[in-house]
Amino acid sequence: MAKRIIKNLARLPLSVPTVLVTVKTEDKDANIITIAWTGILCSSPPTVYIGVHPIRYSHEMLKESMEYVINIPSDKLLKITDYCGMVSGKAINKFEKTGLTPMPASLVKAPLIKECAVNLECKVKTILNLGSHDVFIAEVVAVHYDEEVLNENGSPDIDKLKPYNFCLGEYHSMGDKLGSIGYSVKATKD
Repeated sequence: MAKRIIKNLARLPLSVPTVLVTVKTEDKDANIITIAWTGILCSSPPTVYIGVHPIRYSHEMLKESMEYVINIPSDKLLKITDYCGMVSGKAINKFEKTGLTPMPASLVKAPLIKECAVNLECKVKTILNLGSHDVFIAEVVAVHYDEEVLNENGSPDIDKLKPYNFCLGEYHSMGDKLGSIGYSVKATKD
């Protein structure tokens, strides 16, 4: 079977998380930006990143504040998440327009989004320009979970969270569990 080289990243089948990021500065109201270029870089200290194009309104706010909150939306917020990525916060207050509720964070100025069951407060350690986007690498300084998305052991339950991914210009649910870490090497009884 022949393979084809595809140069347009938007057409690559890369499934990435979709999150709502909040940012605030001293002189500007809090803004919400939808981000698909995000993920975990390190577990100790807990380190994450977001990739933001310099033309985005939130970009300068991120550089000024050096902090943000990653808010993980459920599938119930899909239309709002898409909207927050399509309109600029320079012209409108996205909290007012969408009806999302800002809540004070514990360690950063940017607010949590009440309707998101998971909120990660982040302080930027490094900004890297990698071409079209700047990557804001941050340490997670606080994590908030809504009680109703935790299982009986106090761990997050993916079926209750209902996060989703962005792939090929479309949003997709996470899908079925395929295995657990280490299942390939666990002893089996023959």
